Amino acid sequence: MGFRIVTINREFGSGGRTIGKQVAQRMGVTCYDEELVTQIAKESGMSQSFIQSFSEEASATSSFLFTLNNWANNALSDQIYITQRKIIQDLAEQGPCVIVGRCADYFLKERTDCLNVFIHANMEFKKDRIVRLYGEKADTPEKRILDKDKRRIAYYKYYTDRNWGQAANYHLCLDSSVLGVDRCTDLIYSLVEG
Repeated sequence: MGFRIVTINREFGSGGRTIGKQVAQRMGVTCYDEELVTQIAKESGMSQSFIQSFSEEASATSSFLFTLNNWANNALSDQIYITQRKIIQDLAEQGPCVIVGRCADYFLKERTDCLNVFIHANMEFKKDRIVRLYGEKADTPEKRILDKDKRRIAYYKYYTDRNWGQAANYHLCLDSSVLGVDRCTDLIYSLVEG
């Protein structure tokens, strides 16, 4: 199949970031996740914390509220989005890599050498992961998961006019709570190796 690039979108707590890093390690390439924030900050001249707040998650839970809420900041948000798109497209041109989140699947949707993956999981699996691995308080994990994913949904919808997590937008959708993180890595890598 000749996949050189893998994009991974993921529900919060599903293990998508871990899967992305494992796939990149097996491919012998770089996994871009937080590294993108650093590059966007460098190219835009804005602080990393400011970029982080705008680069993947909307500050409201619907694209309408996103627009309303960020009206004064839309120029900045759009500038970050444009910079993010350019960096992701440049990375894909430079060579094989794995890119986690940040609408990479949308930016690279025309490429035939790119495998677009969505990782999801049941709520119990996600709650356990964020409490165990991220130190989230055991009494509030579901609220944090739902809030974070609502923000991702709104951001993705606003900038792509597509539905985040909809199977038709990806080549492969995997349930990490059923398959496990390592098996998801194996499946993605087997497609890359083709």
